[in-house]
Amino acid sequence: MAKQKIVVKVTMDNEKKIRKALKIAVSLSGVESASFVGSDKTQIAVTGEDVDSVELTTLLRKGVGYTELLSVGPVEEKKPAAAKETNPTVAPLDFTVNPYQYYYGSYGMPYYAY
Repeated sequence: MAKQKIVVKVTMDNEKKIRKALKIAVSLSGVESASFVGSDKTQIAVTGEDVDSVELTTLLRKGVGYTELLSVGPVEEKKPAAAKETNPTVAPLDFTVNPYQYYYGSYGMPYYAY
C-alpha cells in the first residue's frame, strides 16, 4: 500500500497535552513521522503506511480532547529536477583464474602432521 498523509487538528492548551498528542500519534503502527503544521501549531501531520485515521482520531480524542480530522491523502514524492541517469559502459574483464592456486594470507602454508 502507498504512503499516506493524515492531518489532524487538535485543541492543545498546555505543553503536557502537546507532548501527549505527539506521543499518541507516533505510537500507532505504521507511522513513520509526525510533525506540527499550520501557523498556530494546532495541527499534526502524520505520515506512514497502513495508518488508520479513525483509530488515530479516536485515541487523540480520548487522550487529549477535541480532535478534528482535516485530510487524508497520498504523500507527494519529491523527485530531483536535474537528476540525469547515465548508464556507464563497463568493458568485460578477462581473467583466467587457476582453481588450484590458493592464497593463505598471513597464515603461511598449512601444516600437516603425519
